[in-house]
This record gives sequence, structure tokens and C-alpha cells, in this order.
Amino acid sequence: MIFAQHYEISADGRKMKNYYVTESVGIATGMLISAIHMAGLVALTHTPSPMGFLNQILGRPVQEKPFLILVVGYPDGEACVPDISKKPSEESLTFI
Repeated sequence: MIFAQHYEISADGRKMKNYYVTESVGIATGMLISAIHMAGLVALTHTPSPMGFLNQILGRPVQEKPFLILVVGYPDGEACVPDISKKPSEESLTFI
């Protein structure tokens, strides 16, 4: 589970806003997925809607919001990355 913390609560109870949370969590998650793949594992992202129930199930504080579920495991022995080729740019772009 990956959570985003949009604000923190200081020791004296004040709310302190965290900036660029979505961007930061997205970049960190991408780096984590790359590291998982480099380690020979596979990952699947899932974003159920709504996701608020996850706070209650996992006992997370209110200032944390679920970002995504990241399932990680070993690939099947016969799994392979499909060989997909791109269309030439002339087929999909128009230059004026």
C-alpha cells in the first residue's frame, strides 16, 4: 500500500501542509517500481475506487490518503515481455 500524506500534525496539534504530494509520491512510486523490476520481480498497480476504506482497514491516520495498491511478486517462469513495435511517426503525426 502506498499512502500520500497531505499534511502533518505537529506535536502541539498544528496542521502543517505538505506541498507537491501527488508529484512526489508518483515519482517515488515510479522509482520503486523500477527497482522492483531491476530486482527480477514484477509489480501490478491497482487504484480501487473509492479507496478511503483502506485507512480504516490498515489503521492509518486521517492525514494519509491511499495513493495506490502495489502488488509485488515473482513472475511466472514462462512470462515474457511482448515484442511490441511502434508505428512510424509518419502514420500518427501531421507536421504543418
